[in-house]
Amino acid sequence: MTSTALLTDRYELTMVDAALLAGTHDTPCVFELFARRLPNGRRYGVVAGTGRLLDAIAGFRFGPAELAALKRDEVVSTDALDWLESYRFTGDIRGYREGELYFPGSPLLVVEAGFAEGVILETLALSTLNYDSAVASAAARMVSAASGRPLAEMGSRRTGERSAVAAARAAYIAGFGATSNLEAGRTWRVPTMGTAAHAFTLLFPDEEQAFRAQVASMGVGTTLLVDTYDIRAGVENAVRAAGTELGAVRIDSGDLGVVVAEVREQLDALGATDTRITVTNDLDEYAIAALASAPVDSYGVGTALVTGSGAPAAGMVYKLVARRDAEGTWIGVGKSSEGKATIGGRKQPVRALRDGVAVSEDIHVDDPPVEALDAGVGRLLHTTLMTHGEAASEALGPDGVERARAHHAAAIAELPADALRLSRGEPAIPTRYL
Repeated sequence: MTSTALLTDRYELTMVDAALLAGTHDTPCVFELFARRLPNGRRYGVVAGTGRLLDAIAGFRFGPAELAALKRDEVVSTDALDWLESYRFTGDIRGYREGELYFPGSPLLVVEAGFAEGVILETLALSTLNYDSAVASAAARMVSAASGRPLAEMGSRRTGERSAVAAARAAYIAGFGATSNLEAGRTWRVPTMGTAAHAFTLLFPDEEQAFRAQVASMGVGTTLLVDTYDIRAGVENAVRAAGTELGAVRIDSGDLGVVVAEVREQLDALGATDTRITVTNDLDEYAIAALASAPVDSYGVGTALVTGSGAPAAGMVYKLVARRDAEGTWIGVGKSSEGKATIGGRKQPVRALRDGVAVSEDIHVDDPPVEALDAGVGRLLHTTLMTHGEAASEALGPDGVERARAHHAAAIAELPADALRLSRGEPAIPTRYL
């Protein structure tokens, strides 16, 4: 297993070092990961990255190479190096299910452990959930804008190579149907798709020869990219090469609203009435919504998706919210900084429902006794993710991704209708502390 221990900030380790010296490193603590607000006036967020984080925590080990690097750079003391060498997370983690919706203040992840064991996971948790949730939140908006038309993730060339895999996974959880990224297919079993780029067409003396070569390799059900030269001529060449049973044409340029209508009319006139049209070309949720009345059959989205469509990080923070005193009593703690105040105490969130529609995010504070809810009144949002350092199996691997995808579909169906609007607005439901 590749170590994830140095995918962190230096100050996580220097805090551990200082706590060891002070004798406070084993103080039982509760850390909470949450977002103070939603980005860009959005109405909800989508939790993603939980399964990846649990895998990363399992790999959070300081082996000889990691310890040698810390010693070389004099990051921490010898006593701290000894403590890190035997580090294993042995605490408990609970949180929102992957695919769940969240709102300002939602306690998405709660880590209960000794101070040093818990604080050292801050950067790892935030780097994972901030990015994956930003992508999933953008993807969910695109799925809503597409109104049932399929979407494929195609952003691998617009982000880091590992972020590309994470983005494909997050988009699939939020409702995308496929990805171009093969590693996402291998690791997470996200369906993959793809045929050819403009380079393949340019390899041949003319466009029709390129199309015939692609059809010979992939069959008439393939998708032919028709905008390398002239789109109208490209459609004619595509139908000549594949016949009227051609699977689809792809358009990656031009005024899509106009071009798609013209291509649909041309395909029908050529007898290719069942040939689908897929569009790409720097789409985001607004461009997708603008094509609602166009005869588009599917969309491919790249840059906007893997950059969170203007919100590349979800703005989540990881804060200490409670510690246990010498008598064993939990003490709520929190910042009072202007604009960054936190509400201390152990919390349990409930999604309040009325006739099956979400009406509020109710957060019960100070070790609440909420254990069950009547059907239709609400649902408890926390689930067990780790117990004594062991991850819940249902959150892991490709099966965990499928469970997250199904849970997301159920959660978004609870939203009030106006929550799916793309216009800027307040969160779809208010957050209440009880």
